[in-house]
Amino acid sequence: MSTTEIFLIAMFVIFTVPYLIWRVGRTDYFAPLVVVQIITGILLGPGILGAAFPTYYQFVFNPQVIQSLNGIAWWAVMIFVMIAGIELDLKKAWEHRRESGITASLAMGMPLLFGCVAAVGMLTVDGWVGSKALTWQFILGIGMACAVTALPILILLMEKLDVLRQPIGQRILRYASIDDIAIWGVLAIILLDWARVGRQLAFLLIFAFTTYGFRKLMVWLQERDRWYVGLIWLAACSFAADWAGLHFMVGAFLSGAVMDAHWFNQEKMDLMRHHVLLAIMPVFFLSTGLKTNWALGGTTVFIAAAALLVASVTGKLVGIQVAGKILKWEKGEASIIGWLLQTKALIMIIFVNILLDKNIITNETFTALLLMAIASTMLTVPMVYPKLQRLKTIIFKSN
Repeated sequence: MSTTEIFLIAMFVIFTVPYLIWRVGRTDYFAPLVVVQIITGILLGPGILGAAFPTYYQFVFNPQVIQSLNGIAWWAVMIFVMIAGIELDLKKAWEHRRESGITASLAMGMPLLFGCVAAVGMLTVDGWVGSKALTWQFILGIGMACAVTALPILILLMEKLDVLRQPIGQRILRYASIDDIAIWGVLAIILLDWARVGRQLAFLLIFAFTTYGFRKLMVWLQERDRWYVGLIWLAACSFAADWAGLHFMVGAFLSGAVMDAHWFNQEKMDLMRHHVLLAIMPVFFLSTGLKTNWALGGTTVFIAAAALLVASVTGKLVGIQVAGKILKWEKGEASIIGWLLQTKALIMIIFVNILLDKNIITNETFTALLLMAIASTMLTVPMVYPKLQRLKTIIFKSN
């Protein structure tokens, strides 16, 4: 078969298998399609399909096909991260800066601390630290992975729970928006390369200068042209950030963060995110699964994933409970907010992909973090839904 034909077989598998599992298995309550796609990517990776059927695996996922899939995956995730940047609502966060600042700080600080402790424990065993990592980079990277909130997936889950447009949903978006900025800021520090520091400073200066002109241009353009120019801006910023050594995903996020959401029709933006998730993000999930590795042994990787999950969830819930006490929230609110904000999914997977690309973590660490992200996201709806019902009952009785 030609490379094109094998590529199309791979695409057929990528879209067929997770859809059938999701639809036939009716997994939507605990595992949305996005989560099923990630899990399917792991199942199709070298650790499972590759181990069970090495001949078929090497035939379908040969180097030429993987190279083609990676190109699609890069562009898909760049668009997705740009949309996440556009959807940040920092104006609302500033209007409620005391509440947002306290909550976001504790929501990120506690799981970051817990995650760093878990990372120190991982340092005692060989095989977790990447070949180019300094100790502080590994510890901070793992800690940050435990602190991440996946803003785009959080939006999807809150839509499912029917709280997105309610006051509590808007509050959660404010907290997640602030944490999203912090996540990418910390990532830039982790990736700081003293050999390229001149390039990185030049990138930041040029980016700040060109952003001023870009924003003026976007205000002047009609909306239909803003979509095209936004994608051109995305490609340019991603290239410049990667050239500077900060990774193209940092540039993709920055390209969206400097755009205002009101420049675009909200329904079209929602459709754009939906279509990206539908049409091309599954390729990213598959390429993510191909990076998994169980060389340290399945049991060891699962133990590490469980420890990281405990650090992540416990840290987030403790941080939000403390914020709730300080800000005197209603009974039950802190638990709901904490469980929603611990959602990891795509943003954490993107984050750890970058750490893996930069050899700060190994494939085994990546696999453990990926399993943690899946478990974190699968826990969200089953944990939050009954709590929301109880909160609604309390509010109804009080009225």
